[in-house]
Amino acid sequence: MGETEQRPTAGSRLGAQENAGISTLEHGQKPPLTPPGKLISIKIQMLDDTQETFEVPQRAPGKVLHDAVCNHLNLVEGDYFGLEFPDHKKMMVWLDLLKPVMKQIRRPKHVVVKFVVKFFPPDHAQLQEELTRYLFALQVKQDLAQGRLTCNDTSTALLISHIVQSEIGDFDETIDREHLAKNKYIPQQEALEDKIMEFHRNHMGQTPAESDFQLLEIARRLEMYGIRLHPAKDREGTKINLAVANTGILVFQGHTKINAFNWAKVRKLSFKRKRFLIKLRPDVNSSFQDTLEFLMASRDFCKSFWKICVEHHAFFRLFEEPKPKPKPVLFSRGSSFRFSGRTQKQVLDYVKEGGHKKVQFERKHSKIRSIRSLTVQPSEQHTEVPKQSSSFAYGDDNDAAAVQSCQQGKELKASVEDTGQHKSPSLKKSPKEGRKVDGAVVSAVEEEEEAATDRMQQNRPQSQQPSTAGSLTGSPHLSELSINSQGGPSVANMSLSPNLSPDAKQSSPLISPLLNDPSCIRTEEEEEVKKKRFPTEKAYFIAKEVATTERTYLKDLEVITSWFQSAVSKEDCMPETLKSLIFSNFEPLHKFHTGFLKEIEQRLALWEGRSNAHIKGGHQRIGDVMLKNIQSMKQLTIHLWKHDEILTELENGIKNSRKLETFCRDFELQKVCYLPLNTFLLRPLHRLMHYKQIMERLCKHYPPNHTDFRDSRAALAEITEMVAQLHGNMIKMENFQKLHELKKDLIGIDNLVIPGREFIRLGSLSKLSGKGLQQRMFFLFNDILLYTSRGLTASNQFKVHGHLPLYGMTIEDSEEEWGVPHCLTLRGQQQSIIIAASTRAEMDKWIEDIQMAIDLAEKSSDPAPELLASSPPDNKDPLSVSDCTSLPAGLISDQRPVSISCICWYRMQSLSFYDILQSDENQLSGNLLRKFKNSNGWQKLWVVFTNFCMFFYKSHQDNHPLASLPLLGYSLTIPSESENIHKDYVFKLHFKSHVYYFRAESEYTFERWMEVIRSATSSALRTRALSHREPHTY
Repeated sequence: MGETEQRPTAGSRLGAQENAGISTLEHGQKPPLTPPGKLISIKIQMLDDTQETFEVPQRAPGKVLHDAVCNHLNLVEGDYFGLEFPDHKKMMVWLDLLKPVMKQIRRPKHVVVKFVVKFFPPDHAQLQEELTRYLFALQVKQDLAQGRLTCNDTSTALLISHIVQSEIGDFDETIDREHLAKNKYIPQQEALEDKIMEFHRNHMGQTPAESDFQLLEIARRLEMYGIRLHPAKDREGTKINLAVANTGILVFQGHTKINAFNWAKVRKLSFKRKRFLIKLRPDVNSSFQDTLEFLMASRDFCKSFWKICVEHHAFFRLFEEPKPKPKPVLFSRGSSFRFSGRTQKQVLDYVKEGGHKKVQFERKHSKIRSIRSLTVQPSEQHTEVPKQSSSFAYGDDNDAAAVQSCQQGKELKASVEDTGQHKSPSLKKSPKEGRKVDGAVVSAVEEEEEAATDRMQQNRPQSQQPSTAGSLTGSPHLSELSINSQGGPSVANMSLSPNLSPDAKQSSPLISPLLNDPSCIRTEEEEEVKKKRFPTEKAYFIAKEVATTERTYLKDLEVITSWFQSAVSKEDCMPETLKSLIFSNFEPLHKFHTGFLKEIEQRLALWEGRSNAHIKGGHQRIGDVMLKNIQSMKQLTIHLWKHDEILTELENGIKNSRKLETFCRDFELQKVCYLPLNTFLLRPLHRLMHYKQIMERLCKHYPPNHTDFRDSRAALAEITEMVAQLHGNMIKMENFQKLHELKKDLIGIDNLVIPGREFIRLGSLSKLSGKGLQQRMFFLFNDILLYTSRGLTASNQFKVHGHLPLYGMTIEDSEEEWGVPHCLTLRGQQQSIIIAASTRAEMDKWIEDIQMAIDLAEKSSDPAPELLASSPPDNKDPLSVSDCTSLPAGLISDQRPVSISCICWYRMQSLSFYDILQSDENQLSGNLLRKFKNSNGWQKLWVVFTNFCMFFYKSHQDNHPLASLPLLGYSLTIPSESENIHKDYVFKLHFKSHVYYFRAESEYTFERWMEVIRSATSSALRTRALSHREPHTY
């Protein structure tokens, strides 16, 4: 057979550049020759219900038609889409890109081919182009109308509200009712119209692009998103449905998923006549047989489903298009079908390197012309960007972090766990996880995490995403847990859908795409526009800090006023007087600060020029807003004085009621309660300290002749007066709260909380005994010193081994006597112990605090009370220093963060009461870009620093963190030149082999993060304020 000669076109004769369309070929290769012959007309129905006619040669393969449609739409990411048509048996099948069109569509005049989404990625943030997300949104709209995307009424109304926002803009009741009357998005829509309009009212100012983003954010969590059901029967003859997704093969009964087979578990897919066969990899922990068999309606149905599975596996799992098999010499065995086209990894790389220009496109139902987002320009591994971080939008902190799927050429057994979350109106509680920090059930070690991270990351760029106010964050992993589409979302509950693989195993969030994903880096041109558009002065970033920390504070108040109150109302465990005391004092605070935050955000919008830009100049200040609200806050002081009584009464109620104790303990296990419950009760007092610090920085920054200086100074004077009045009460409550927190951590002592007792320091030291040095946890109070070991309990409590009264105690240096570095002897009246610290600095802190405690005990007229519980002999629970090898040094993804005592135990650190007071003042929140040691991309996260820990969220609207990073023991430095970071405002956190890089958006925010994190990572010797106070009384 001879080669077919390509006919020259008019364009080629004139020297025009050849248009390859959306080629699946590698760069530098030419597209295949278009076969000559008679042209045939094919009618294509687009996702907006319009029809277009395309003419292709009879002998042209399906790829020519597919490329023609993508070229017509100017669609760069066309590989996610496919052409679907009814075959001669009226069965819907996908157009094979390798076979000639005429061999597939026998009667083209009578067939309408549909252009639809074929491959649904685990996260729409992987879609680089606004046009692509628009087409995906149209697919969701179509699936809703056809009943393919099933969900409950609340989810349906929320989805439709975003569609309406995209089509007609902001809410107007009259226009909304007319539009909903003319457009039927689902059957029986009338019953949901009020709910749709209620949700639509909340989308004010949202652009069509943002609406598409929000729509996909919600839809991708639904169990039926992107699912096409294929009827089948199992071996017992039970009717089921099979489906294929990016994660693997799914089994449904009706519209409820009952099983899932991850690609990593599948060894082989095949079919034999009507039987569809799944051969699994051997797994001793699995109850499944080696080969699963499903019976389908016919051989054609079976083969069609098998082809779809092959294509999904190749698209999402392979690095590149599989090579064709060599043709057999004599006879063929099995199907020769293979996936044709680019894999998802190739699509992402193609868009990254393409440098596409902005392209306008029309939305069918919207009058707004949308401009496609810029894709990133070709860049080196480390792309230089201007100082202002490319992924920050200064006016809006609502950007959702991009989430990538893990593309793997081979079926890596990457364990994942579901730590997904998202904001109200939807939140799903993940199953309870009995996580033991002692190593029984812990996160994988960092070395394994980073190795998995390197294998899974493909350094995919993310284009600029629309602002996602009210976005719902996603599950960072694909697990076998999925959405119950009939039960969410609601105002307090919504299920999450999987993203990656349904592996039953669990590991650290470091191998999650959400926590590993390198965030987008904008082009230089876009960054310059950002720099010109948004303010850069220090006062603006101080004002922005007020807003970001106020958002976190409001969320903390909602833990009490919303989540705790809702849980209490469902359980008859708390006296009515206690309910009234708590909620009557917190609800006014929540109401006030909601309005306060709104005022701050409005002022920032004016400052940034996002609204009323012509009067922007008069609003570049924050002192007047602070003064007005701090003066109003004085009226709420009566509620702040009640917090002492609230804390005391709640602890008394817990002490007297086992039911209330159990209820509070269970509530603290919920993800939303990311700190001890009592800490949230102290938040209003902590917030006053924050206001004082912020106003001090603002007044220090302003010159005396600045227009905002007078208001700022007056606000500082007002808040200083309030802090002075409440500061003593706050210290008293903080000590009371800490004693009760330690009481939960200790076994073997019943009367830890007594009047006059003050906590001073806790930490890990080594105790010298007949068996050598043994790790012990020490707790120092103003009258006694306790030493403990970590007990083998599920709650990681510490078992008390003994205690030494401080009255009459002396301290002696014993390094030379025992030959142990940093060693000293504590001689009490009845007992002496020898202890050693890991470093000289650590020992100096203990010597200073123990000596101070001895002095306090000497001044006290009352001897230390006897402990009410007996302590087991010290030799019954030996524990050597080497037993701390299960240290959770990296990110922790769990329902509740590990206690401070456990972190100090694992990290061999200590913590003083003074450090805790400093931590209360040094709280911060805002957006940061995060990067791992061996990754190239930066990921944008909302970060809250409090309680010596960084909590990571996808956006500030999320109700609970995705993961946490305790910072005790970490070192804070600036990256060196050899680390090749080449970015501004970057700081580095490292502990042993664990390294994290963070980028701030400005010099001010960089300095602030350095300041607050340094307070948690390196506590120097200080003269304790505690020594100048009178003992606390309750």
